[in-house]
Amino acid sequence: MKVWQGLSCGLALALLAIWPAGDALGAKVSGRASTVVEWFDTLNGDTVVPAFQYLQLNARDIADAGYDFSLYGRLGTDLAGERSSAAKSRLYFAYVDKKGFLLDSLDMRLGRQFISTTAGASLMDGLRLDYGFLDNYRVSLFGGGDVTYYQGYNAKDVVVGGEVAGAFLDKSLNLGVSYVAKVEDGLLAQELFGFNGDLTLFESLYLYNETQYDWLSDRVSYFLVGAKYYQYAQWNARVEYLYSLPVFSSLSIFSVFAVDEYEELLAELNYNIARGWRAFGRYTREMYQEFSDANVFEAGIQKLRTDRFSGYLSGVYRSDSDGQDLRGFKARAAYLFTKQFQAGAGVEVDVLDRQINYFDIDSTSDETTSKRFWADATVYVTPAVNVQAKVERIESDLWDYYHRGRIRLNVLF
Repeated sequence: MKVWQGLSCGLALALLAIWPAGDALGAKVSGRASTVVEWFDTLNGDTVVPAFQYLQLNARDIADAGYDFSLYGRLGTDLAGERSSAAKSRLYFAYVDKKGFLLDSLDMRLGRQFISTTAGASLMDGLRLDYGFLDNYRVSLFGGGDVTYYQGYNAKDVVVGGEVAGAFLDKSLNLGVSYVAKVEDGLLAQELFGFNGDLTLFESLYLYNETQYDWLSDRVSYFLVGAKYYQYAQWNARVEYLYSLPVFSSLSIFSVFAVDEYEELLAELNYNIARGWRAFGRYTREMYQEFSDANVFEAGIQKLRTDRFSGYLSGVYRSDSDGQDLRGFKARAAYLFTKQFQAGAGVEVDVLDRQINYFDIDSTSDETTSKRFWADATVYVTPAVNVQAKVERIESDLWDYYHRGRIRLNVLF
């Protein structure tokens, strides 16, 4: 009962504090509050029951001065009493934005924020400045503390970097170069350079590339090149090549171990059958150093919800010479029975599925699975209040199986 009282009081106090402050400062306040309860079994057989109070808040044009504030975080606890990292409190971001800071073309962002460049990414407590000039060019500089939610070999202390980007050939060509350095205990741990570019030709062909270079290891660590053809409204095609090599801290013991390259070649075709209906086919060749290459074929049909029904159905075939062949399928169907109630169910059988929590890197719920079954429902109490529920059974050759459930109350304001 104390947990629920704490969560409820926290939500109530946050909402009560927000609106008067917003009115007093002349800001436009909006956001979402979500109360979430989950349950699942860990790998050692314990049952974890995390409970969270999420808050997403946006305050626009504070004091009519052009300052915006954004926040997203959660308070968490485990109702089962387990000391699980999956139930920890998090502050994902909280920053102030100002367009036209000191100069008309200078934008400022201060606080906890997500930095993403081709050279690298970080959740950072610090300052970012973006300066645009001559209409087509932009320079970004950022620096601050590198936030980490876990203790491990690749925890960093400081991150600094920047990006220069420009548009050319009547903005059909976009080019950018970036730089990110991470410092641990006062020593340089990572130094990465990035290049990105994209080109639109004949209003029907889109070419793109991203390249990351690890300066300390003197090697390319990430390379992506692709093309998308979309001349006709009824169909489009895409091809991609991906190369990836893990980047560790130079101060980590893991940096001296050999790491495997991964390569992937993808070809995809999408066809619009009718309004809301899409058919697709996809081929992926997975290329490994220590294992045999795999060929993965997937084809199916998807229905976007234009009225009451939505869903998809696809077949997946994976073949490799090591005998890890899979013949499976993915399916989901959802139906809006009334304006207040939607329900659905889904299944994935004999397909590899990687579930990743980007912020909860140490979560025990991250694993590769081969079978997944679920049912979900949403009740729209009012346009601003809804309740979501989902129950899953997840199976894996590695971890046997476990069940997961989630119920979420969302309040929009």
